[in-house]
Amino acid sequence: MNARMTASVGDRLRDGDESALEETYRRLGPLVRDYVQRFVPRDDAEDIVQITFLELWRARKRYDPSRSLEGFVFGIARDRSIDHLRRRRHDVVDVDHLRNLIGDDGRELVERLVWAAEVRGALGELPEVQREALEMSYFDHRTQTEIAHQLGVPIGTVKARMARGMQRLASLIGGVEQL
Repeated sequence: MNARMTASVGDRLRDGDESALEETYRRLGPLVRDYVQRFVPRDDAEDIVQITFLELWRARKRYDPSRSLEGFVFGIARDRSIDHLRRRRHDVVDVDHLRNLIGDDGRELVERLVWAAEVRGALGELPEVQREALEMSYFDHRTQTEIAHQLGVPIGTVKARMARGMQRLASLIGGVEQL
């Protein structure tokens, strides 16, 4: 999700627009679910996701639209996951497990997930041929030769699409240092 879209959705959310909450849930819900499932039993993850978005709605006035909406949502999810783990009195919570959830400075994992959400959002803004080549390479782990064969185009075309796509991604998410 790029900064323009985040600010727009964040402003609408803060102003009480329910469609902004729905849009945020559509875009971030699966990522939040994946994040939460790393730390809590799968059966409990969906409940925590729902609680996260309910709390997002309740806390919308505390959200600063100039900051990352993804970071705000993942922060809520992290807190609710920790609360859930603490309530499990019959189970022993592994300290290393909790440390992985929080990260060394409390933000490390959340920042990686926010970065991933931004990249996925920016991918959605690329022309289809560029997005397709990049997704096949990075998500399907295919070589450029394999991509060219599967798409039925010359390898030079694949290389050009990927190079242009990476340049466009860098401009959409504000730099190349993390790409």
